[in-house]
Amino acid sequence: MNEWNRPIIEEFRANGGRVGGMFEGADLVLVTSTGARTGNPHTTPLGCMADGDRLLVFASNGGAPDDPAWYRNVCADPRVTVETGTETFDGVAIPVEGEERDRLSARQGELVPAYAEYQRMTGRVIPVVALHRGSLDGRAWAIGDELAKIHDDLRARLAELRADVHAFYDGSRDVPDLARQLREHCVSVCDVLGEHHDNEEGGGFPRLAAQFPGLAPVIGRLRREHAGVTEARAALQAMLDDPGARDPGHVRAELDRMTADLDAHFAYEEEQLGAVLNAVGPLWRTGPHRG
Repeated sequence: MNEWNRPIIEEFRANGGRVGGMFEGADLVLVTSTGARTGNPHTTPLGCMADGDRLLVFASNGGAPDDPAWYRNVCADPRVTVETGTETFDGVAIPVEGEERDRLSARQGELVPAYAEYQRMTGRVIPVVALHRGSLDGRAWAIGDELAKIHDDLRARLAELRADVHAFYDGSRDVPDLARQLREHCVSVCDVLGEHHDNEEGGGFPRLAAQFPGLAPVIGRLRREHAGVTEARAALQAMLDDPGARDPGHVRAELDRMTADLDAHFAYEEEQLGAVLNAVGPLWRTGPHRG
C-alpha cells in the first residue's frame, strides 16, 4: 500500500491537492500519523468530507475485514498533520461514535456511493474519524485552554512567592510577622499545585492513557516530573517553615530552580496535550482549584 500511495501523495503535493486517475475530482487529504508499532511518520491519502470546522475521514480500507493501519495509528496517538492541498495544519484525530457516526457515514455513502458499498462488503463497522485543527477556538469544552489558564495561575502564584522571599531576605517590606505570612503563602501555593497534580494523576491521566495508548511516553514523563515536584514542594515548605534560620542564597536558588523546572513542565504538557485535550473535551477534568 505504501508503494501504491506514493505516486498519489507526490501528485497531490505537486498539484495543490489535485490528482488524476481514479481519484480525479475526489475530495482528498493527506494525513500523517505516527506508527503505533514503529513510531515512524506515515502519510496516507484519504477521501474526506467537510463538516463545519472539521474534516471527516473514513477507515473503509476498501471494504477489507480489518481496520487500516492509519486508523490503528490515530487510536494509539491522535496527533496528526493534515494536508488539504491549500494548507497544512497540525491536528487531532478523534473517532466519532454512536448515532453521530451512523449519520455521517450514511451521508458520505450518499455523496460517494463507493463508501456505502465498502460498508456492505465488510462485517466491521467502518470508523468515522474527525480531524480537528490543533487550535479549536470557540469549542464549549476547551480543556487544553483551561489547563493553560491553570498553569498561568500557578506561574503567577510562584512569582508572588518569589517576590515575598526576596522581600523577606532583603528587608525591603516592612510587614509585621512577615515570616508567618511567608510560611502561609508557601503552604497555599504548594497546596494548590499538589491539588492540580492529584487531579491529573487520579482522573485525567488514566482516562487519556486508556483512550490513546500512544501518549504513554508523554504521560510517563509528566508523572515522573510530578514525583520530582512533590519532593521539591516538601523541601520548599521545610525551608520556609523557619525562613530566618535558612541561608538566603540557598533558599533563593532552590526556589528559582523549582520555578524553572515547573515552567518547563507546564510548557511540555501544554505542547504535547493541549490540542488533544481541546478535542476530547469531557474525557479530561483538571478539577477545581482554589482561587
